[in-house]
Amino acid sequence: MANTKPQKTVLLLCGDYMEDYEVMVPFQALLAYGVAVDAVCPGKKAGDICRTAIHIPLGQVTFLYKEKIDPIWHFHWLQSYSESRGHNFTLNATFDEIEISKYDGLVIPGGRAPEYLAMDLSVVDIVKKFSNSQKPIASICHGQLILAAADVVKGRKCTAFAPVGPTLIAAGASWVEPETNKACVIDGNIITGATYEGHPEFIRLFVKALGGIIKGADRRILFLCGDFMEDYEVTVPFQSLQALECHVDAVCPKKKAGETCPTAVHDFEGDQTYSEKPGHPFTLTANFEDIDASSYDALVIPGGRAPEYLALDRTVIALVKKFMESRKPVASICHGQQILAAADVLKGKKCTAYPAVKLNVVLSGAIWLEPNPIDRCFTDGNLVTGAAWPGHPEFISQLMALLGIKVSF
Repeated sequence: MANTKPQKTVLLLCGDYMEDYEVMVPFQALLAYGVAVDAVCPGKKAGDICRTAIHIPLGQVTFLYKEKIDPIWHFHWLQSYSESRGHNFTLNATFDEIEISKYDGLVIPGGRAPEYLAMDLSVVDIVKKFSNSQKPIASICHGQLILAAADVVKGRKCTAFAPVGPTLIAAGASWVEPETNKACVIDGNIITGATYEGHPEFIRLFVKALGGIIKGADRRILFLCGDFMEDYEVTVPFQSLQALECHVDAVCPKKKAGETCPTAVHDFEGDQTYSEKPGHPFTLTANFEDIDASSYDALVIPGGRAPEYLALDRTVIALVKKFMESRKPVASICHGQQILAAADVLKGKKCTAYPAVKLNVVLSGAIWLEPNPIDRCFTDGNLVTGAAWPGHPEFISQLMALLGIKVSF
């Protein structure tokens, strides 16, 4: 992690079918910055899992209702989202054993979990205690239903996913309509966000509310993307680095800025290999053909299935070689090392990867480092390698170290 001894400790309030990104991105980002995070759920213990949901905004998808205001019928649109199963999230603390006094802040993810958590008196009591102590509370999307149930939003400026607005208004909040899904609002110790699209600002505001100071953030980082890259392995480091005020671009061969790549949810569910489910669509920010490698300070290569075909693309190989030859930091995770092997840049390098990629790594002349446990990551010179998304906190913090980025409290 960023610090050997955590300087701040945060509580993450979880529940079944919380939104996948809205729990994992702040969880792993804060760990990478050196913050200790305890993730708890009522009725569950450390080591238990919470199921998550992938929510994807659909835009204007159907009529909500129509009314006649003479002489014209007015049609009103419902902006909604689709839902599918996300990753399983493993809790690392037991709800019944938490001591509120030890925590410096509270994070509440959105999704469907807040609908039932808001009815839990023990949850409501925890939120009230954080509010009364004036400790930072960061809540996103539907999480604000819990804030309303705890009666802590009266007179406070708040935003949320738009359909949560009427509940916040009824609870006495000063409602701030989210102009985009990236909207965030801070009022005193309460930080609210509309959706996971606003994570970079949401996380940054929370870090600063904890007293965090970000140094060395003027870095430009390039992400090498492809269809069916692993969902977490692109978005967690992407938004974590954006939250540190870095300029981060994502490109994919034969695609342009504004286009999307489908992602894959790879999870470990007791089978002999990982399972796969559809993930969130990921929006690219730049055109691959326009990229000038010399203008970036680092390269990040997510895993998933995308590296299988990206490793066959000569333009991708040339790009990777430019970064490695210039000794700029390159951070690759999971199956991303298939691209490094194809680029012939691993000879003599100490390297790990997802275990199934060991053959590629060894045949390329690298010194194989066993990823035991699976969250182990390693740095060798300018190269950071990780085995899988559970290692994101180490993966991101090791890249931060190479880039000279620090978060201090």
